[in-house]
Amino acid sequence: MAHPSPPGLLVLHAVRLKGFAGTAAVGDRFGLDAGQTREHLLDAQAYGRVSRSSFADLTGWSLTQIGYRYNEAQLRDELDRTGAGETVTAVHERFLPHNARASRIFTAWQLDPGNAAGTFHDLAGLANELRDLERPLAGLLSRFAGYHDRFTAALARAVHDPAWITGIEVDSCHKVWFELHEDLIATLGITR
Repeated sequence: MAHPSPPGLLVLHAVRLKGFAGTAAVGDRFGLDAGQTREHLLDAQAYGRVSRSSFADLTGWSLTQIGYRYNEAQLRDELDRTGAGETVTAVHERFLPHNARASRIFTAWQLDPGNAAGTFHDLAGLANELRDLERPLAGLLSRFAGYHDRFTAALARAVHDPAWITGIEVDSCHKVWFELHEDLIATLGITR
């Protein structure tokens, strides 16, 4: 059975994965209760792990350096407790060539969105790879579940709205892929 990460870890980790996000988006990332998410964010703020800021009409949370270090320690402890380190390392190694391919696909789309059929075909292939990458991760750590579903949902929406391929305002294919990459490197305590 997959290990369920504690809500305090999930809240900080969601802020890291999102980079900058409002309370609702932080809670939604892992399906957490809104009130519980708010309390964890306020606690983290009191400890200097997150900061809240506003830009124009956006208000959200971001991790501080203290928060990054604390979240990395949480993730390291979780890996040690669950014994999932070998699996996460192996999946990360399998992920890297797919990540290079994904980068080429997303860049090509941004430079020439006229090749929709080819892009959809390539992204469907990535979705299949993503399913196979996610399975062993989610089997050990439940917080890794859902990447494949989010990616395929974005791909289905992209048929009618191309923003779902690389858009930053929606949970696009690119955004999901980027989050998985960040999740893997954060979990392993490495840099890009």
